[in-house]
Amino acid sequence: MPTPARVRADACPGVFAPHDAADGPLARVRLPGGAVSAAQLHALADAAEACGDGDLHLTSRGNIQLRAVTRPGLAARLTDAGLLPSPSHERVRNVLASPLSGIRGGLADVRGLAAALDAVLCATPELAELPGRFLFAFDDGRGDVAGEGADVCWRATGPAAGTVLLAGGDTGRRVARADAVATLVEIALEFGRVRGSAWRVAELDDPAWRGTPVPRVPGEVPVGLIERDGGLAAGVVPRFGQLSASQTRALADFGPALVTPWKSLVLPDVPADVFDRLGFGGEPLGTTACIGRPGCAKSRADVRADAVFRPGLRAHFSGCERRCGKPSQSHVDVVAEAGGYRIDGRWVPLDEMEGKL
Repeated sequence: MPTPARVRADACPGVFAPHDAADGPLARVRLPGGAVSAAQLHALADAAEACGDGDLHLTSRGNIQLRAVTRPGLAARLTDAGLLPSPSHERVRNVLASPLSGIRGGLADVRGLAAALDAVLCATPELAELPGRFLFAFDDGRGDVAGEGADVCWRATGPAAGTVLLAGGDTGRRVARADAVATLVEIALEFGRVRGSAWRVAELDDPAWRGTPVPRVPGEVPVGLIERDGGLAAGVVPRFGQLSASQTRALADFGPALVTPWKSLVLPDVPADVFDRLGFGGEPLGTTACIGRPGCAKSRADVRADAVFRPGLRAHFSGCERRCGKPSQSHVDVVAEAGGYRIDGRWVPLDEMEGKL
């Protein structure tokens, strides 16, 4: 059943149109396919210190946010670093790609497809009018990003062929890898023509925009060292998906990185002592949280201070019912209320939290 159409304007944040959060303007930097070079990591770290709160915040779409951006110069810094190739298109460059593609597993190598799509996106004036929530994806066949709610996704069925998914449903339309970018652009242009007030494909009531539901595969990158042909990669999980400027520069010492939709990173080529040298990110953390107080005026609690970490626990702490940043994987739902939290619908006082999770 389609979601009701939106009645307000799309206010998805970007760099030129930041979100006015409680701790100051929030700017979102799109990273198509999650790809970011070592030089760009350094530029982001410098920008966070010079313009924001000093940290980088990973998002559930494989992007990066800077918070408390109260000092000028962010757009110029990001432009110089190649992170804003088209000011008119900056909010629509939402592209996921399987982070381990070409590193380990998968049926096809989708590396390069996100960058190719981004180039066409930025060169097509009509696509600047897409809503900031519209999401593209390239899945290498393992199903990881196909389950992330993309509006249009090419999912590999073999090394050179794939199928088109709309809002997570398989349309049965078979498309060669070589035609994947052009096909997704074609579909996005058609959506722009017919969407009316809809932001997402799931909001359209036309059955032509439906597909057969496919089983969801939990999206996740292994934490720690990852064996690959000819060497090692690494899955890095910073607590709450938050990186200090110094941690970001430490990551850049190992070359380019891929930001995943699960608030983690993949370093494609690392030595065996990478985590000894980094000093963080080598253990699974399970628990995630929204920004909470004081960063969000809607939050009822400082959820990051209250969050519980325990081996085997997968929980998401939310400051309100919006549940910002919740993972797509199965998890314990923990929502702040006066004097405590509601855990999977059951209210628990704050002083009893640890024993109830």
